[in-house]
Amino acid sequence: MSLKHILPGRLGFGTAPLGNMFRAIPDEEAAATVEAAWDQGVRYFDTAPFYGAGLSESRLGEVLATKPRDAYVLSTKVGRVILDEKEEGARDLGPASWPAARTSSTSRPRRRSWRRSPA
Repeated sequence: MSLKHILPGRLGFGTAPLGNMFRAIPDEEAAATVEAAWDQGVRYFDTAPFYGAGLSESRLGEVLATKPRDAYVLSTKVGRVILDEKEEGARDLGPASWPAARTSSTSRPRRRSWRRSPA
């Protein structure tokens, strides 16, 4: 199966700016930006725990929680886990770390359920 069978359109919304990557934006502006993308037909959203230490995921999740889950595709990254404490030493970014990264990411976007895309 190719990505064109999974992705709902040719354009996606990269949410790094929602995590204040380029400038600090208020929550209201972040929500209005996601709503404007939705109103224009965008149904693929890409986020990551590294975008604003989870801020992007939280802001995106606030808006997507109001949308039908089957109406959009959401992607995120694994390998980085947001921790409150300072990290010391080497980090394990191999497959064994992926479940913790997924749990960390999915706890922020306020979804009622998560399911994997078909392989």
